[in-house]
Amino acid sequence: MKRLPARLAALTAALLAAGAAPSAGATGPSNASVSFTNVVASSPTSGGGYPVPLGSRVPLAGTCRAGPFDANHSESWLAVKPGSEDLVGSSKFFFDKYSTFYMFYLGATQILGGTPSGNNQIQGYDCLSTGTQEMPPSWTDTTDPNLDFDTKGRVYQTMLPFNSFFDATKLHPDGEIDISYSDDMGRHWVKGNGGVALEPPNNASAKQLGHVEDKQWVAVNHIPGNPFQDHVYAAWAVFNGNGGGIKVRIAVSRDRGQTFAKAVTITPPSQVSAGATFVYPEIDAAGNLYVSVVSFPPNGTSSTIYVARSTDDGRTFGPFVPITTVHIPPGEVYPNTRFRSGIVENFAASPTYAGHLYLTYEDWDPLIGQADVKFTQSIDGGQHWSTPVVVNDNVDAPGVPTDQFQPSVAAGPNGAVAVAFYDRRQACPSDPSVLAADVGRTNFCIDTSLQAYKDSGSGAAPVGRNVRISQFTWDPEQPGQHLGGLSQYPCAGARDPCPRGSGFIGDYFGLAISAQNIYALMVSTHYPSDVTADEGGPIYYQQQVLATVPRTGFGASY
Repeated sequence: MKRLPARLAALTAALLAAGAAPSAGATGPSNASVSFTNVVASSPTSGGGYPVPLGSRVPLAGTCRAGPFDANHSESWLAVKPGSEDLVGSSKFFFDKYSTFYMFYLGATQILGGTPSGNNQIQGYDCLSTGTQEMPPSWTDTTDPNLDFDTKGRVYQTMLPFNSFFDATKLHPDGEIDISYSDDMGRHWVKGNGGVALEPPNNASAKQLGHVEDKQWVAVNHIPGNPFQDHVYAAWAVFNGNGGGIKVRIAVSRDRGQTFAKAVTITPPSQVSAGATFVYPEIDAAGNLYVSVVSFPPNGTSSTIYVARSTDDGRTFGPFVPITTVHIPPGEVYPNTRFRSGIVENFAASPTYAGHLYLTYEDWDPLIGQADVKFTQSIDGGQHWSTPVVVNDNVDAPGVPTDQFQPSVAAGPNGAVAVAFYDRRQACPSDPSVLAADVGRTNFCIDTSLQAYKDSGSGAAPVGRNVRISQFTWDPEQPGQHLGGLSQYPCAGARDPCPRGSGFIGDYFGLAISAQNIYALMVSTHYPSDVTADEGGPIYYQQQVLATVPRTGFGASY
């Protein structure tokens, strides 16, 4: 990290002082004067998907059929239509009873006037919406929710369709990178770029080690009057096995997704090493394009977060500036539970102040054995960054650390900034949705906490303390029930039972700020589904819950 200029150093000192305020402690964040609402945004729907045969971990080609999406809804992102309180959410809809085999498609959620109004599978990647069993255009999965609007109300998503890659699968191709867009708030989707993949599949097997696409994202310039208004930026990583490293690629559309320029690689190994991924493109108030990445060195040492800037519509990029190092929990799994750790960082650029950037990340302390959420920012276009500060304000009892993780950051109109994160500072409650074995456990069950910031032109300063924005604490070991003899717990390792480190609650969750509200789209297993378990009673699937936090709760000037 470059040396701090005086103005940024003063801001860092103010952030550190704010972080030293009295903590809410083990009883959880304060909700003093900040109100919020929670409503379940996911609802049962149907579509096309693949069953998994008895004794297998992967489906068979040609067996796609109609079926329910009335199971887990994991991982999410959220975008506000500019100038409105209308949003579109996207999350992973798990198909039928096959969550334990990691069978899902991306789905869209319409949120009109701040109220969820419907769900649907994103079309163009399954046998029903494409009308064929051929691969492609039919795939066994689509993944990694990400969304952004242009100024005309079109919402875009960079898609990663792929085929299940477990065991001795013979499915092919492996995957590709596409762009899809919707002009009706996510109800119907069309493939952009003339239906041609941005990163072609090469017809390789799903078992290949090289040229595996992953970790894609989208950003759209919705700055009215900007020379690059409504330009679309799709970014992703390509993993090349057998020591081939990882490269980050980007493609730009200058005609609202109809065509894209040829994708280019933007991560020089001389700057970020050969293992950079977790890419986030963002647009600031001047229309400059920024990209954050995390570099994972092959020797297993601490990783580094970098940010680079393009001032010419993504045609060229300046150097990748190292921001901070970050540590990953051992085995990429947190204590006590089975779920894997998520994406390390999240990144946002101010739509109000040119060159103002905000970065949050989860950082594992190997000495204490505990994870914190941290925050750093730049007010000069990413050239200099403030000293990272801890966002979560809990003070744990000696010898009883708790984890805070999977942070998201958003920047909205008039300098509003917020960081939200999953929070394990509260003990598991006694509740029908909490497994009996988990009641009373510490550093186990999960809430969502929020920290508000206000940027008035000199950088983002915290507004108050952490506030809890989840009404109910939820158990990450749910669903602990079975359906048709199969575990309903979502497993990224496609096994039943799911081993430690392969459990899945999502790698991140959605956060967005409008003129009136802060919105979070987050997981909870508190709410019973309408599906009856083999054991009797409801299955407590992961649901997507919309939290709405009025900005007025943080003061009239927020």
